[in-house]
Amino acid sequence: VDFLRNLFSRTLGLSPEEKVLDDLSLEGVARYIQSGKCKNIICMVGAGISTSAGIPDFRSPGTGLYANLQKYNLPYPEAIFQIDYFKKHPEPFFALARELYPGQFKPTVCHYFIRMLKDKGLLRRCYSQNIDTLERVAGLEGEDLIEAHGTFHTSHCVSLFCRKEYTMDWMKGKFRFESPTDSKFSSFFLWLLSDIVFFGENLPARFFTTMKKDFPHCDLLIIMGTSLQVQPFASLVSRVPNSCPRLLINMEKTGQVPFGMGLLGFGGGMDFDSDKAYRDVAHLSTCDDGCLAFAELLGWKGELEELVKREHALIDSKDSKKKDEKTKQSSETPEKTKVAEPEAGKSEKTE
Repeated sequence: VDFLRNLFSRTLGLSPEEKVLDDLSLEGVARYIQSGKCKNIICMVGAGISTSAGIPDFRSPGTGLYANLQKYNLPYPEAIFQIDYFKKHPEPFFALARELYPGQFKPTVCHYFIRMLKDKGLLRRCYSQNIDTLERVAGLEGEDLIEAHGTFHTSHCVSLFCRKEYTMDWMKGKFRFESPTDSKFSSFFLWLLSDIVFFGENLPARFFTTMKKDFPHCDLLIIMGTSLQVQPFASLVSRVPNSCPRLLINMEKTGQVPFGMGLLGFGGGMDFDSDKAYRDVAHLSTCDDGCLAFAELLGWKGELEELVKREHALIDSKDSKKKDEKTKQSSETPEKTKVAEPEAGKSEKTE
């Protein structure tokens, strides 16, 4: 009831809006954080924060995921993420998952900026549409994160009588050694699905229970790399208090909807340009550039760049160590095989 009352009052202009920012700009948001009045930041992020890591977003013309799915012979691009299509034709999804599976990509500047918000005690929660797990790789824990559209982090058997959980490393091993186009592979993995949310499935229950606790207390909403076109995620921008500033870091303005749709709460009704604008700020740039500019205004830029450099070096070191171990195992295999061979004239014994 309170949500609907606030929504109608704000949309119809029936209640006075409290202006928190001294200026509707990135500088104004930075000064608000520096004032110490901002302690419960919520981030809403989409595919745009991972593009610089090499993962395509969904809707960018020419480069987006939906524009480059011809090789899968889909009836329409979105079918690859629809549960009914997957049950009949799982091969395209698993082939795509093999290409995008975690472990091949490093978190971006934007991911580490969110990590810094956590480290400084300012982040209440990060709500992500992404399934790539890069928020976790950057240092967010499960409690810091709502993966609204699911994640590759875990997988489960889809049978209601089983529901056994499988780790990401186990799934990665299967993707490495099995072919997603093989019928045996497909029939097996039809019953084993990463915990991502397909079109036609419900979002995780934790998404709904946690948003009810988080958003009434939010004092700054930072939206990055999302088109705000997919519901119910997009409507979260309407759930913050009337006075809560909302900062969009994106390549284009989004979330602005016609009056009637805004009245119903779809899309959030962001207002960047009208005479009544009082809390919404749009910084148009890549997410990484926007976060670097924001960090510079906050006096955090050097710290952020050092964090990215250190964490990427640590990832490279771990990857190099894994490669060395695989090379060592490969070189030792022939010797072990030779030792295990039975002597001439003796039968082979199986232990």
